[in-house]
Amino acid sequence: MKKPLKEQKTVLLILLSNIFIVFLGVGLIVPVMPSFKNIMHLSGQTMGYLMAIFALAQLIMSPLAGRWIDRYGRKKMIVIGLFLFSISEVIFGLGTHVSVLYISRILGGISGAFIMPGVTAYVADITSTKERPKAMGYVSAAISIGFIIGPGIGGFIAELGIRAPFYFAAGFAFLTCISSLFILKEPLTKEQLSEISNLKKDTSFISDLKRSLQPIYIIAFIIVFVLAFGLSAYETVFSLYSDDKFGFTPRDIATIITISSIVGVVVQVFLFGKMVDKLGEKRLIQICLIAGVAFAVASTMINSYLAVLLVTTFIFLAFDLLRPALTTFLSKTADQEQGFVAGMNSTYTSLGNIAGPALGGMLFDININYPYLFAAVIMFIGLLITMIWRDKQPSNGLVR
Repeated sequence: MKKPLKEQKTVLLILLSNIFIVFLGVGLIVPVMPSFKNIMHLSGQTMGYLMAIFALAQLIMSPLAGRWIDRYGRKKMIVIGLFLFSISEVIFGLGTHVSVLYISRILGGISGAFIMPGVTAYVADITSTKERPKAMGYVSAAISIGFIIGPGIGGFIAELGIRAPFYFAAGFAFLTCISSLFILKEPLTKEQLSEISNLKKDTSFISDLKRSLQPIYIIAFIIVFVLAFGLSAYETVFSLYSDDKFGFTPRDIATIITISSIVGVVVQVFLFGKMVDKLGEKRLIQICLIAGVAFAVASTMINSYLAVLLVTTFIFLAFDLLRPALTTFLSKTADQEQGFVAGMNSTYTSLGNIAGPALGGMLFDININYPYLFAAVIMFIGLLITMIWRDKQPSNGLVR
């Protein structure tokens, strides 16, 4: 029998630290992008590619990661992922040529493919169905803190040097790796892992991808893609946009993102469960997509620091509420296939994180407003797709 969530506090804290450090590293690059762009004479397109290559590596590794998580255990993959992530951050900090930066981001993407689904599956293993929404809310909050506060922390630490944030992330990741190695215990027995692994012997990435197209999964996975695309496109150009249009400093950018993230985390931790109970996953997701479209468009019309702060806070909040709603839905439908669902979740997230920064960077070079407008279009399409998300999906009534 699974222990109550309150008895799993230490384990959950370690897991949340693990997922936090990955998304912290993803976000750290944002406030120093203008500096790297200027010092290394890079285009907006190249900066977008540096973000996208992380997700591409994660995408390629995700199918194997999902299988290894079910075969070798959650703990092993998490620890290996954290070690690789630490190395990738050191490489980026030392890099003086764009090719070295690409190598670092590739290695970081591989590590993310191990950590993200590993943590999600671990949390699902140690929580009951009733407690899982709350636990997944915590996981989403950790992701948001890393992905959104990451640029904030990076902006403040960058005052010590534009490479300092990466050494900070490397040290933090290594410490988390060591703590995970000695504190975490594999949540499943060898027999359970063997049973799950045997069920997947005749499957492949292509078959898993086909299974993800089933009605019970596909719309949720499409929205996962839309979420990842919208947020990554917005965040990739945010610092460049703020620098070019307003002349904001790294500290200005850091302050905006830090305040936005604090609001998002507070709402996730204290209000997310109540919002799901009252609205249901489907309605909450639709509301968040509507807000995302509106504020992405509003981002192109504002011209003051306060307006940027308010719009950024609301658009990040919309993304922050989308993620746990989708993650909770998927984890509940997964039953004994947490590795499969977590791996596919990572796959669709990676697809969005590839397309968002790559297109965002290219559009930025054409017109600085285009990335935001294009992100709005993608989110609007996602909203239309949810209209065919019928109440009978899934059969257990999770979506109301």
